[in-house]
Amino acid sequence: MNAASLIRLSNITKTYGRGQTAFQALKGIDLSIAAGEFVAIMGPSGSGKSTTMNILGCLDSPTGGSYEFQGVHVERLSQRERTLMRRYYLGFVFQGFNLLSRTTALENVELPLVYRRESAAKRHAAARAALQQVGLEGWEHHSSAELSGGQQQRVAIARAIVTKPSVLLADEPTGNLDSHTSEDIMNLVTAFNRDHGITVLMVTHEPDIAAYAKRTIRFLDGRVESDQRNGEAA
Repeated sequence: MNAASLIRLSNITKTYGRGQTAFQALKGIDLSIAAGEFVAIMGPSGSGKSTTMNILGCLDSPTGGSYEFQGVHVERLSQRERTLMRRYYLGFVFQGFNLLSRTTALENVELPLVYRRESAAKRHAAARAALQQVGLEGWEHHSSAELSGGQQQRVAIARAIVTKPSVLLADEPTGNLDSHTSEDIMNLVTAFNRDHGITVLMVTHEPDIAAYAKRTIRFLDGRVESDQRNGEAA
């Protein structure tokens, strides 16, 4: 594996079901992602991009092939080891925000640190700092219902980066937002990639959102159809 590679997928396959009902969602995916890259993953519904993201996020396991993260074969890890990998190395941002509705912004951001069993003082300080980084200083004690969609996504990003992850996995992060708010969110994600070196892997259907990435990978029918640096001719 290239020394600069953070992630490497080799001949990854994924089959759901058995016999006549079996469906092969991935048909041999080969990918290499360097530390610090910002990658957009595109493709129509059913192309395999979400399945690949779930495998990268340790939310699903491949049927075949190898998944290396910092040289470790993830497909060989136990369920507990994959949970620890999610907890210490990965951050997640979803289209639907996935915030706890009856808790404050601060409490939502603290949640990953609760799973790490950090002290209350450390959790509060880290969560406040993360909210400040996403421009929500002063909103710590507002519940999700008191926040706009853009503010809720900022809380979700703060929750994802409060653990200082190596990789941010973003699944349609602007899907529920208007164009102006989408621009704000993407500028924020870009800044974390540029200024903090967080590797960003983002699923999107929108070409203008994919344009924020430095590289675009397109999926079709369970395979990688194209992989190019943004700005290059197809």
